[in-house]
Amino acid sequence: MLQEIVLEKGDQLVEVDELTPSEQSDRLYLERRVERAFYEAGKALCELRDRRLYRSTHKTFEEYCRVRFGHSRQKSNYLIAAADVFDNLTTNCCQNLSESDLTTNGLQILPTSEGQVRPLTKLEPSQQQEVWQAAVEEAGGKVPSGRVVKDVVQRIMERTKVPNTYQIGEVCQILAKDNPDLRGKGGCWCIVNQIGDFSCTVMTWDGDYTVRMDYLKPMNYLDQECEQMQSLSARINKLRHSGNLEKAADAVLKHLGSVNRPYLTDLEEKMLSLIEMECSTKSS
Repeated sequence: MLQEIVLEKGDQLVEVDELTPSEQSDRLYLERRVERAFYEAGKALCELRDRRLYRSTHKTFEEYCRVRFGHSRQKSNYLIAAADVFDNLTTNCCQNLSESDLTTNGLQILPTSEGQVRPLTKLEPSQQQEVWQAAVEEAGGKVPSGRVVKDVVQRIMERTKVPNTYQIGEVCQILAKDNPDLRGKGGCWCIVNQIGDFSCTVMTWDGDYTVRMDYLKPMNYLDQECEQMQSLSARINKLRHSGNLEKAADAVLKHLGSVNRPYLTDLEEKMLSLIEMECSTKSS
């Protein structure tokens, strides 16, 4: 038999039935599904991307996401990265909890949306745990908003600030690690063209990227070698902006953008010169 609770609502009395044990169980199950929706989406997108399950209908993952789900590849990358953060929090913060407790209704406060963990995606796993726990405390033991998490991240970065020692024109190597924005750029060389407090804006073979310092590795080239690479970068990017590149030429430029030496072989120089000549002929 259902118990009843009498609530006052203005001058009226409203009778509200309590939930049955079965309804309480259903509510908890559905709430957990809502809470984990962004996580499930991120894991699914990751598998779709890594197994290339879109290849029968779409040429690229970006096109697939836009047509099938109506959002950009960046949005997909955010969800994938957020799922990795969720995995890290549940694996390392909740090792002694059962699966049924891995929700905000259980003993551990966990993220319920991608926006809450976006500020964490570029941190190391141990830092993610530290920031999230601090944000939960700041939110009074509740799920913190993305703004609260971002503020905590900023405070920790300022507290542990390491001087940015990179210089304009320096040649570095990109370390993609777990950063979805740098997917496919791991091992590529780049030229530093702007320096911030915690990051650098760099020029790669296919464009500019803002990269945190810990995603860069100095290549320790001599000044003359840096000048040679700057010249190569200028040649590659001039071709990239010409609009006359064929797929074969694009593949050559991609290769040149990942060489781990401050010079080109004779064959590489000949191929680059040939592409420059072909593009110049098409433009005239």
